[in-house]
Amino acid sequence: MRGAITLGCMLTLLALVIGKPASGERLEQSAAAGGPALPPDVDPVSRSRLPLKKPGVTGAAAIRLHASGASVRWESPLGRALTELSILITAREHDQPYEWSLHEMEAVAVGLAPSTIDVVRNRKPLAQVPEREAAVIQMGREIFGTHALSSATYARALKLFGTGNLVDVLDLMATYSATGARLTAFNQQMPPGWKQFLPLPFTPPDDIHPDSRSRLPLIRTKTVNPQANLYARQLAPEGTGPNHIARHAGGRASLEASAGKRLMGLAVLVAAGEHHAQYDWAVTEPIARQDGLEAATIDVVRHGSPVTGLAEKDAALIRFGREMFSKHTVSVETYQRALKAFGERDLVDLVDLMAQHAADATLLAAFDQHVPAGQAPPLPR
Repeated sequence: MRGAITLGCMLTLLALVIGKPASGERLEQSAAAGGPALPPDVDPVSRSRLPLKKPGVTGAAAIRLHASGASVRWESPLGRALTELSILITAREHDQPYEWSLHEMEAVAVGLAPSTIDVVRNRKPLAQVPEREAAVIQMGREIFGTHALSSATYARALKLFGTGNLVDVLDLMATYSATGARLTAFNQQMPPGWKQFLPLPFTPPDDIHPDSRSRLPLIRTKTVNPQANLYARQLAPEGTGPNHIARHAGGRASLEASAGKRLMGLAVLVAAGEHHAQYDWAVTEPIARQDGLEAATIDVVRHGSPVTGLAEKDAALIRFGREMFSKHTVSVETYQRALKAFGERDLVDLVDLMAQHAADATLLAAFDQHVPAGQAPPLPR
């Protein structure tokens, strides 16, 4: 790792001295370094579509350094209608009814056209959608549908929004993709009397508590989030939603002490594998091996093989992640198996860990983050 960081620093200084290489030179440099040739819109130092901003910081963290610094959800110069659209396309592509329904109401309140909302809801063509809204929708469809973003779509969005605003929008999508995973894992359903507005390809299970409307029992708190109101009305009713799920968490230190680094590494690999996140997998696998994760278990995740024969906790975690990310719903059987294996607190923390890496995968896909120089992509293409 130290050698890689030193080389990165040297290449950064060299780039500053001699200037940015042309597209053809980038391809030659990458091939000369022993790895696959990079696309023309990928920087040879950062190995993503954005230049390296701070030596030693790589991956999703490096991408986030290019954000505008604005409070994206509330103060983006792009306007609330566009940021709510970013959340809606994320919720739609994850078949997440709770997230969609709350934000559809908010989107209407801040001026997003109902016709645009209908295009997202029903996955209609974008021909009649204004250019900026169409760009956001197309990005969401590509990233969440294929785990990649085409050069043409990226270039179009970059021209429309600029780097800082584009990173803001995509990081907002990333954040809500993680939120959607948490809501899906614990089967958060609408409060009584509320209607959900998505045409889902499945019927959510009914294994929920009547007060929290999720698989987690209600924990009441007197803490009030001042940003949870829109025009003086509470968006998420008390005891529901991601904030309530977080009340059941123990945190990373608790998870490490209880479940251990080996299982945490497996959770990250499951998230990376389900999102085809080559970079996240490449940097996580060596650490997971060091923490005791067996090669055979890693290959089950890598190739999407059956979990038959694996240790119970490994099998439960892999199956849970596969359903959460690929089916966008977790069956009663799979949930109960994981709950028995890990207990409520650790399961909440494992879901949170996978969700955070799902968020990173959004940015890694959007900005076409390649694996470190000299490495081959570790996941099947």
